[in-house]
Amino acid sequence: MAAIDEPRSGARAVDRAVQVLNCFEGDDPELSVSELAQRAGLPVSTTHRLAQALVRGGLLEQDPSTDRYRVGHGLATLARPALTRLGLDSVAPHLYALAAGIRITVSVSVVDDRDAVTVFQARPPVYFCHHQVPRPRQSLQTTATGHALLAYSPARATADVDLDRVRHIGFASELIETEDPIRALAVPIVGPHRQVQGALAVQARSARLDDELIRAVVPAMRIAAGRIAPLFQTTGGPAFSAAEFRSR
Repeated sequence: MAAIDEPRSGARAVDRAVQVLNCFEGDDPELSVSELAQRAGLPVSTTHRLAQALVRGGLLEQDPSTDRYRVGHGLATLARPALTRLGLDSVAPHLYALAAGIRITVSVSVVDDRDAVTVFQARPPVYFCHHQVPRPRQSLQTTATGHALLAYSPARATADVDLDRVRHIGFASELIETEDPIRALAVPIVGPHRQVQGALAVQARSARLDDELIRAVVPAMRIAAGRIAPLFQTTGGPAFSAAEFRSR
């Protein structure tokens, strides 16, 4: 007899299918069945069966020439109501205008538990490179996007930077140490009731995003954040009070 708290086979299959879908949260647009199995922590045979079921349901697609899987159009269709609730249909034109103006990809993130999760990206028509794409899920404690949110939190969580300084200058900055270092910048999106609803961020090679460009980019980011704030809606995350938002 199965344990009382053990999920039924149908529920277990759904949980595993979700595990497979979550494998596409990263930067890789296409994955092989073996890569999916490794990321999901499932046997290859189980992963193949689940992936094929997801293909039949339109949630995944399989490239006939490589047999690799990618997110299907059906998943985008299911996501549309959530994007509409966030107000991203109205927000998108402002983000694309900003991206075109500063020639850097613009990302919007919201709080999800202890992480900042990217919910939208607007790429520029020129000067795009992969350095401009942030990780889809970032730590609140150690990233510019997270610091832009935490600096205005009533809890004032401890981070690796001086959050009072972030509050004072109005934006967060992070140097991502890689072979080709990357600079990330983020500003808060402040809603009608002076609550921080999310963060608007950009990143690029630090050799390009130098002090001079930062001085030009940050004001444009602040203006864009102010324009999208009344249009942007969140369904979760902490509420940041007016008192906590006021600059010193």
